[in-house]
Amino acid sequence: MEAVRAVSHKRRMNDRLSIVIVEADRDRALALVDALRAAGDHDIHVIGDTSGLARRIADRNPDVVLIDVANPSRDTLEELTLASAPLDRPVAIFAGGSDMALTKAAIEAGVSAYVVDELRPERVAPVLVAAIARFNLFRRLRDELSETRRALEERKVIDRAKGLLMKARGLDEDAAYALLRKTAMDKGRKVSDVAQALVTAADLLS
Repeated sequence: MEAVRAVSHKRRMNDRLSIVIVEADRDRALALVDALRAAGDHDIHVIGDTSGLARRIADRNPDVVLIDVANPSRDTLEELTLASAPLDRPVAIFAGGSDMALTKAAIEAGVSAYVVDELRPERVAPVLVAAIARFNLFRRLRDELSETRRALEERKVIDRAKGLLMKARGLDEDAAYALLRKTAMDKGRKVSDVAQALVTAADLLS
């Protein structure tokens, strides 16, 4: 299970992986626990009753959530997915029945792994590794997308601020940007922050 340690999304290297198992059947829950313990030294907690599941998962704030559900309906799947907060942590669902619509819905909701067919102990560790790896990949993509959007918004604000300076002071575009940059350096602020302040002031005065 060294791969798990390598890709865990928030733990320090020597920390144990915290795992919550959502499983109502005691024997199946024990099989999951045994499989995970055979793979590594993890902090494992089993939730057998799904009432108040979101709060109970949030209270434990685990690294990973594993959910075993025999025959999920769409409503059940949506409830379990929402409660497990798949955008905050890797979530793997083991489902007893095959349904392409449910699989698609789970993946679109952010579930890192949706495994159909009989739950076998030897599959648990590989699924866990895959779920963590997939979660980390999509988290990086979300972060990159968010950063790109932020940069575009900052560029729009800077361009508008340059336009205001060009109009008010008769500057060309390069001189307007140089003024923004000098002001930012003098004040120890980012160019985008100075630009936003200028745009906000102009909006208030217009």
